[in-house]
Amino acid sequence: MGRLEGKVAFITGGGAGIGRASALLFAAEGAQVVVAERDAAAGEETVALVARQGGPQARFVATDVTDADSVEQAVRGTLQAYGRFDVLYNNAGGSTVRDGRVTETPVQEFWDKIKLDLFGTWLGCRYGIQAMIDAGHGGSVINSTSIFALIGTHGKDAYTAAKGGVSALTRSMAVEYAAQGIRVNAVAPGATATERVLKLLQDDGVTVRSLQGQLFGLVQPEDIARTALFLACGDSRSTTGQILAVDGGLTIS
Repeated sequence: MGRLEGKVAFITGGGAGIGRASALLFAAEGAQVVVAERDAAAGEETVALVARQGGPQARFVATDVTDADSVEQAVRGTLQAYGRFDVLYNNAGGSTVRDGRVTETPVQEFWDKIKLDLFGTWLGCRYGIQAMIDAGHGGSVINSTSIFALIGTHGKDAYTAAKGGVSALTRSMAVEYAAQGIRVNAVAPGATATERVLKLLQDDGVTVRSLQGQLFGLVQPEDIARTALFLACGDSRSTTGQILAVDGGLTIS
């Protein structure tokens, strides 16, 4: 029996990278997976890849994590379709080369990062946690922060502000919802071999410098997915309010 047998997992940004790796792994472990993704083609491709490996089938739901109505409808539809809501993985997010020092970064870049990385996570929790409460089975919330929220770095002041907010929100909600049997944790990836990060490595000196400090080099998306799986399943039943770094050793180098 898989570690997520009989569970329903809702993964934002499930169309590529870490989100796709997590969708494949969660399904392999027995979960019904909802791929909440803005890019329909990418989301449907993840669903097709899940189908090829057999086991529980995934479902694509068009979702814009920065839009409250979109997130609410996606979460409500999931609960109606499956009758339960066990795992929320707020994976959608990312940085851009427009980011920089607080004295130089465009103001709009700051608000873009807050809206996608922090507000998007906040919306996922707003509706996802309520769905867990309504289903009455408890659950696990997994947020995506960053090693840049744990260490000082150059050139990412908007992104680190947003991801730092995610870390603080994670700890706060862990306290808020423990009584309902809901655990809230976060994963803090280092530079990870996704298509987005590989492109950043061509244009973004900050990401290049951080990779140079990763003792084991680029993290693989599957490594982040395995950490998310630990947080999603009963193996982590006593773990809440924690930020788990999967960074190839960057934070200690």
